[in-house]
Amino acid sequence: MPCHVRGEEHYSFGVALEDTRTQVQEIVGQLVDQGVLPEQVEVVLERPKSRDHGDYSTNIALVAAKVAGMNPRDLATIIAERLRGSPGIASAEVAGPGFINIRLSAQSQGNIAREIVTAGAAYGRSNALTGRSFNVEFISANPTGPLHLGHTRWAAVGDAIARVLAAAGADVTTEFYINDRGIQMDKFGASVMAASHGNPVPEDGYHGSYILDLAARINREHPEFHALGEPEQLEAFREAAYALQLQEQKDVLQIFRAYFDVWYSERKLYETGAVDRAFQRLREQGHLYESDGALWLRTTTFGDDKDRVLIKENGEYTYFAADTAYYLDKRFRGFDTNIYLLGADHHGYVNRLRAVAGCAGDNPDVNIEVLIGQMVKITRGEEEVKLSKRAGTLVTLEELVEEVGVDAARYTLARYPVDTPLTLDLIDIARKANDNPVFYVQYAHARIISVLRNAQDLSIDWRSAEFQPQLLTHDQENDLLGIIEQFPGVVATSAELREPHRIARYLEGVATSYHRFYDGCRVLPRAQESLEPIHLARLWVCAATAQTIANGLDLLGVSAPERM
Repeated sequence: MPCHVRGEEHYSFGVALEDTRTQVQEIVGQLVDQGVLPEQVEVVLERPKSRDHGDYSTNIALVAAKVAGMNPRDLATIIAERLRGSPGIASAEVAGPGFINIRLSAQSQGNIAREIVTAGAAYGRSNALTGRSFNVEFISANPTGPLHLGHTRWAAVGDAIARVLAAAGADVTTEFYINDRGIQMDKFGASVMAASHGNPVPEDGYHGSYILDLAARINREHPEFHALGEPEQLEAFREAAYALQLQEQKDVLQIFRAYFDVWYSERKLYETGAVDRAFQRLREQGHLYESDGALWLRTTTFGDDKDRVLIKENGEYTYFAADTAYYLDKRFRGFDTNIYLLGADHHGYVNRLRAVAGCAGDNPDVNIEVLIGQMVKITRGEEEVKLSKRAGTLVTLEELVEEVGVDAARYTLARYPVDTPLTLDLIDIARKANDNPVFYVQYAHARIISVLRNAQDLSIDWRSAEFQPQLLTHDQENDLLGIIEQFPGVVATSAELREPHRIARYLEGVATSYHRFYDGCRVLPRAQESLEPIHLARLWVCAATAQTIANGLDLLGVSAPERM
């Protein structure tokens, strides 16, 4: 199956964190061997909200004490005493009812910068979801017009979800389902054909200047269509317009950096026998039945509010027949989990699609996920922008990109949870100011690269010089190192929860921490100062921070500029 990431090294969670977790785990193991604890207990480390509580905190004593029947603080004291002699640990203190607050040595903390720079583009990647395959389907528009604002939100979020899943080690295939079958396609063809003859578009057809553009282009490229009879001419215009409109959708998504491994035609379901194969599977599971001359799927067994018709009394397949066959086709292709990203008007699809999974013998809690995105409203200052210049209805993806750029659009759309309505002010998201989040994060990256350029201009070869991480003892240094070490965990959580907005909010925190670090810690020597080892160490911190920001922005499909 196609995959966003192939052959790339996967970087595990921060080495300092993993080393510390391993040290605590080994101590717990010793206590098991000595009979103090009856069994091994998994160790969980967290970053305290306040640095006054150390670099990491663990509740292992509280958890293990329940198993051992001990006082949590007594157990915590035993673990903390043994930890104090461990490499890289500066202190281990018992707090509250039995928490253990751990502070790393300056060298151990500072080495985080070296690890990140060494990992490079692989930093943040993990094996959290290795062995799992995902099909992520999003946008899935009719090829009858330009992609509009609703599609744009899913283009940004869907692509970002696929990127973070791949970064967490999953095998990911992105898919666009082309709704190219049914009455809407005929109406689309009739609209373009009417425009090609200079006739009014049918009232129930498609309107907008793009129809005139399609008609003019087809007239230039295929003048022979006008010599065909009406049925053949309708089909010819429909297919030609379909091909042109679909290619336009592909082109604008390419510009938007939303990439698809598979473009799956609805027609293909019927042409390849996928529908019949799906129905056979459902018969084997015992969930198909006939009533009143129609074929039904017993979806109520799995929580749907009513059973669904697959084939009508007159022999026509319903839309739900295609939805059903499409899900089973994905499962036949070997995907473990199929993620659907649907608009707010598709809320009723959640239960019926989960019911399809149940009817197919799958686990609806594992094999299918349906994410519902809320509406996006566009304003320009106080005024709402409702109409498209080309489509005559909603604002198009292409128009949004032309107005604010790919980076601003993608970052802003991915920055918010999809289950909340979103209002975008075109003026705000394009403004180059620190209160614009995308500019704020990108500027931090550009600022760091500028510092590294200045170092190069001063002939400072920080990569080759001796790196002394133990010198990084300033609070702002430790704060920044602490936050950039969290990046792999943030990525893994974003993947597990399908919430790429966590990446954006995290990057804003990194940018804030870097600006504080830069203000509080002199990175380059002043004109009359000599180069000191602390300057070199801080350049490593700068480079590690830039790498973290660049990797995070890449997961959102946003560039990391070196100059702004």
